[in-house]
Amino acid sequence: MRLRLPRWAAVTAVLAVLAGAGTWTAVATDEAPPVRRADRTLDIDGVRIDTSYFTDGSTGRRPAVLLGHGFGGSKDDVRAQAEGLARDGYAVLTWSARGFGASTGEIGLNDPGHEVADVRKLIDWLAARPEVLLDKPGDPRVGVTGASYGGAISLLAAGHDSRVDAIAPQITYWNLADALFPNGVFKKLWAGIFFSTGESPEAGRPTGQDAGRATGDRPAGRPGAAPAGSCGRFTAELCSLYQRVAVSGKPDPAARALLEARSPSAVGSRIKVPALLVQGQSDSLFTLAQSDATARALTANGAPVAVDWIAGGHDGGDRETERVEHRITTWFDRWLKRDASVDTGPAFRVSRTGGVDSTDGQATLRAATADRYPGLTAGTTRLALGGPPQTFTNPPGAAPPAVSAVPGLGGGLSGLSSLGVGLSLDFPGQHARFDAAPQTAPLRITGTPTVRVKVTSTAADGSAVLFAKAYDVGPDGRQQVLPAQLVTPVRVDGAKAGKSLTLTLPAIDHEVEAGHRLRLVVAATDLGYASPAVPAGYTVAVEGPLTVPTAPGLATQAAALPRWVWGLPLLGLAGAAALLLTARRKAAAPAPDPELAAVPLQITGLSKKYKGGDRYSVRDLSFRVEQGQVLGLLGPNGAGKTTTLRMLMGLTTPDEGEIRVFGQAIRPGAPVLSRVGAFVEGAGFLPHLSGRENLDLYWKATGRPAEDAHVDEALRIANLGGALERAVRTYSQGMRQRLALAQAMLGLPDLLILDEPTNGLDPPQIREMREVMIRYAAGGRTVIVSSHLLAEVEQSCTHLVVMDRGRLVQAGPVAEITGSGDTLLVSLAEEIDDALVAKIDALTGIGAATRTDGGLLVRLDGTDPTALIGELVRLDVPLTGVGPHRRLEDAFLTLIGGAA
Repeated sequence: MRLRLPRWAAVTAVLAVLAGAGTWTAVATDEAPPVRRADRTLDIDGVRIDTSYFTDGSTGRRPAVLLGHGFGGSKDDVRAQAEGLARDGYAVLTWSARGFGASTGEIGLNDPGHEVADVRKLIDWLAARPEVLLDKPGDPRVGVTGASYGGAISLLAAGHDSRVDAIAPQITYWNLADALFPNGVFKKLWAGIFFSTGESPEAGRPTGQDAGRATGDRPAGRPGAAPAGSCGRFTAELCSLYQRVAVSGKPDPAARALLEARSPSAVGSRIKVPALLVQGQSDSLFTLAQSDATARALTANGAPVAVDWIAGGHDGGDRETERVEHRITTWFDRWLKRDASVDTGPAFRVSRTGGVDSTDGQATLRAATADRYPGLTAGTTRLALGGPPQTFTNPPGAAPPAVSAVPGLGGGLSGLSSLGVGLSLDFPGQHARFDAAPQTAPLRITGTPTVRVKVTSTAADGSAVLFAKAYDVGPDGRQQVLPAQLVTPVRVDGAKAGKSLTLTLPAIDHEVEAGHRLRLVVAATDLGYASPAVPAGYTVAVEGPLTVPTAPGLATQAAALPRWVWGLPLLGLAGAAALLLTARRKAAAPAPDPELAAVPLQITGLSKKYKGGDRYSVRDLSFRVEQGQVLGLLGPNGAGKTTTLRMLMGLTTPDEGEIRVFGQAIRPGAPVLSRVGAFVEGAGFLPHLSGRENLDLYWKATGRPAEDAHVDEALRIANLGGALERAVRTYSQGMRQRLALAQAMLGLPDLLILDEPTNGLDPPQIREMREVMIRYAAGGRTVIVSSHLLAEVEQSCTHLVVMDRGRLVQAGPVAEITGSGDTLLVSLAEEIDDALVAKIDALTGIGAATRTDGGLLVRLDGTDPTALIGELVRLDVPLTGVGPHRRLEDAFLTLIGGAA
């Protein structure tokens, strides 16, 4: 039976239950009026809830806002937003949920009987505050907001308490069972993070006077309870659920029922208040499908709904905090203050990457909007998938697993997928893949792609656990990006003889560029999920096209450009004018030397001391470079390498000496420089133009005929692919380096000069750069490269010039510089014991003998290789060969260490 009391009597009773001491604190800044904060500990059914109450100190009544925190956090996490709402004219109450912060009690994952009941009591408390606007006695005008855990409580509060007037949940769930057990597959990594957070002794740790009370919160000997201390502050039923599912790797009906009962979907038909739904695209925990289910249910109830897909989420990325908090405030202004003139924004908004701001390396965002929420299946396009039925295996123990998302890793790698950056891995023999044809025009996917497949399993029960994902594959077929790092798990039963089903892939907003294609991958494992430990074979065949939603009603705003982009041309013109006005006439260049007409470079007696410096940057430097060579210019920082290259390009005038390129002396603007291409100290590009437009603009600035540019040949060598048509602001560092290389190669110069071309590149990109240099020189041209990566120089260069403190230390072929030395590598047929190594080390004329991969390193100290071999044979060492062991690094360090 339910005891019915008049509202005033209920409020009076609640005030008696929630009695607690309050402390008022003034919070002030230089730019905003002070905010008053009162900290109280409220006693709710024997559990102490730590709260903070914020107002701006003005008189009169105002609407109230309850502001919840995320899982593992506390009320302190939302203090800044609370103060902002208070300044905007709201009475704001924050609290630490049970088991978190200074609140006691057990974590029930928003249990209607506990956490949700606590919120109802907090609303009762607000109803008694003289600052809070009432719609009727005991019924405050109140909105609820929060992110993740706090977002779910806002939906649940609206479903359980009719006094809630508006909500703004962020990156949260509609059905927690679907979120943690999608399609019957256990999301083990995220579930593990949840329970590890709750198990932490910091979670809900009481302080001061609360400590004694909190220690007795978990009842002892409860039926079905997990071992004491094994699940921290979780309730026993949740602890038992997690341990049961984590061990079996498969959710059971009881686990699903428990989580569903604590989900907003359980009371979905009762949520009829205006709702702003903010969901994250970079979120493998609570995907866009969760907010879609929320939007559809609330819209069916007749509630005003707006949906906002932000760039970030639980996996990191830009949470757009300032913009989102402003939109939440305007949402409450409209529905709590009842101000119809307030613009609450579009019914649907999605943040899209507008590239990278080259000034700070941060991704820029632009919005696409619509006057209605399109859902996840609007405006479909069908793409045929090629490939026969494919068989693959689920390995024993489901290891090694494929990698899609790694929860919370990388500051939002998933949010960078639109820039061609991502982290994904599928192991050979553990997946099937089917490719669509390359796109002839850009294709924007907004929603959930679907595809019909047939699955056959060799498992004893005919089951299979599969992971479906759609990659964006570049024109070369090697670069593939998994949009938002998302994957769809699916459990298939009864597939012994084959079973057809429709795979619904993750909801994304992603553009596939022209020249790129989509690739469907169906894998047997994934790092974030539990897969069967028993090995099995799966066969997958596609039975229809890949259906892709495009949401055609969306209008995309143009990305704003930084002010400096517009100012750059003006600064360039001003600089050019200054140079013309102040330039001094230089002495006439010496006559060409016909004997050096075929020599790419000869430097003789070159010296340079910068004004104000106390030593020479380059001193009496002389060397010569021949056609077809790849010359490595080496030296420590301050050796004079870049100064030498700048003088070679005519950018700096030497104090003494001469530089001749193909027999002609170098002066600023020398005609022979048209035969030189250079990439020195980085290249500058206009970020709003495409790569091709930047190259065209650069070539036009040379004043040479377009047909002399040989753009296609340069691009083929640089291997930029379809990225050439994209704005440079969307380029990764490796792509910028390759574009700079293509710019240096325009006109196919006979001499190519590269200063640190591998800066900022990852190992595969460094390898590509190495191959580019080798291919370029193979055509009879010459490459000079300055680099600190000695291993790369050793693999790509034919000749070396080593400098130190501005002087030449040594020059010659790589083999000549690295081939000499007093250390020999003794290869062995089998490993020898320590005693025999010690005997070799003790031989006369041997400096040291140490183990290495494949044998011994022996440093000679007085003996010669022939005598060493005789001694090794005498000691019955099973040697198979003896040869010099000298890497470029060893030679370089020796040369630099011995330089004067």
